[in-house]
Amino acid sequence: MHLKGKMALVTGGARRLGRAFVLALARAGMDVIVHYGHAAQAAEETVAQARRHGVRAVALQADLQEADEALHLVERAAESLALPQVLVNSAAIFVPGTLRNTDLDNWSRHFRINLRAPFLLTQSFARLLDGQPGKVVNIVDWRALYPGRQYLAYTLSKAALVTFTQMAARELAPHIQVNALALGAVLPPPDKDEAYLERIVQRVPAKRAARVEEITDALLFLLRNDYITGEVLLVDGGAHLVHG
Repeated sequence: MHLKGKMALVTGGARRLGRAFVLALARAGMDVIVHYGHAAQAAEETVAQARRHGVRAVALQADLQEADEALHLVERAAESLALPQVLVNSAAIFVPGTLRNTDLDNWSRHFRINLRAPFLLTQSFARLLDGQPGKVVNIVDWRALYPGRQYLAYTLSKAALVTFTQMAARELAPHIQVNALALGAVLPPPDKDEAYLERIVQRVPAKRAARVEEITDALLFLLRNDYITGEVLLVDGGAHLVHG
């Protein structure tokens, strides 16, 4: 896919990695729809930064915990600018919980946002494209392939998203390619600092967190390659090699 002049919808695009994805796509010449849940000001700032690259950009609010809002977000994106040819399912929550202490609210929120929303968005995206070429990239986690004991609901929701990626790739071929990026440490959690990040990467073979541009380069690689589908690309510095 030649990205320049195409349209992308990035969920969770207002902040953190979502913002990085938006800006990388804008630098590549793509118009962008910046989805946000509650961070309206951050979304508008991201839109303004994207427009500096000479592309069109708008922000759209939707609560992805609500099925109806997730289902109609792609349609709203098409009405606001144009039908997207790229969907990046980046919005997610990441809340601790083990088998012993995960409650029903923790479980349900993870599955509504991390799994049901990408399913509904992809379903709507494929229906609206109606045989035209397109790309879906789901943002997952190396834990989805190599689970530990922490983050039970998060890990299960991302593992299911990996399976969904593979099933969707089969069903939507050959017109739509569906892939996933399985990430490791990139940015510290919102409630942690850089020192925390430095500590947790000491067991990672790369001995460092990913640079943001390494993650966005991987996204662009998947979008530009029309022969890769159903792939889960690990960009984790080798964290999966020492997961035990």
